[in-house]
Amino acid sequence: MAETHRLQIGSLRSDVALTLHTYHAARIWTGRQKSDAKHSILGLSGFCAYVNRMHRGAALDDPYSDWWLVQIEEKVESCQAALKAIDQRLDDVMAKLPATLDISENLSVTPVKVPLFISNPLGFKAVYLLTNYDELARRILLAQHVGLVGRRDMEVWLDEGASVLRSLFGLAQSYQFSGATRDDFAANNARAEAARKMYEKFGEIPQDILEGTRRSNFAPPITRGRSNGDADDDADRVELED
Repeated sequence: MAETHRLQIGSLRSDVALTLHTYHAARIWTGRQKSDAKHSILGLSGFCAYVNRMHRGAALDDPYSDWWLVQIEEKVESCQAALKAIDQRLDDVMAKLPATLDISENLSVTPVKVPLFISNPLGFKAVYLLTNYDELARRILLAQHVGLVGRRDMEVWLDEGASVLRSLFGLAQSYQFSGATRDDFAANNARAEAARKMYEKFGEIPQDILEGTRRSNFAPPITRGRSNGDADDDADRVELED
C-alpha cells in the first residue's frame, strides 16, 4: 500500500504598506479623535473596521449586512468617478503650463509609511481611493505653487476631494449588525421585526437582497445551519470586534 503523506500548508501572508505624501491624505487615514471642542471624524482605518463587521455579519446570513456591503461597493464606484472628475478638471488647468517648462512630480522628502492590516477587498478599494486623493492633492498643491490656481480654488478642490471619501465613511457609520438571518425573515419572527425596526429610517430592504439573489461581488460565503445560541454569540462578536 502506498504510504499516505499529509501536507501541512500554512495560510498565505503578505506585508502591505501605504505611503502618503500629503498631510491632507494622512488626515483622512487617521480621522480625528473627539475632544471637548470638536466632534470625532472617522478615518479610513475606522472605516475598515466597520467593513469588517459588515463582512462578518454577511457571513452569518444577515441580509442587512449584505445590503450595506452592496451599498459600500456602489459608493466606492461613485467615489472613483467623483475623484476622476476632479482630476480631469485639474488636467485642464495643468495643460496651461508652457510646453518649454518641465516640472517633476512633487513628492514629500519625508512621506508617511503605514503598515496595512486589512482583511477584506472593500477595505483595499477604499485604500485605492485614498492613494488617488493623495496624488490629486499633490497635483493641486503643485498647481497653486506654480500659479495656475489661487489659494481659494486650491482649498475648495482639496475639500471637495476629501468630502468624497468622507461621504463613503459616513455611509459605513450608519451600519449596525441586525442579529437576524434570512430564515428569521422567512419565519417573520421577533428577530426579523427587531431588525426592521433598527433599519426603518433607511426604508425597506430590496427584495433581491433579502432573498440573497443579489450580493456584493466581495461578499463572503454564507454560513448556514446555526442554532439561535450560536447566532447570539456571533452577534456579540460582530459588535465587539474591530
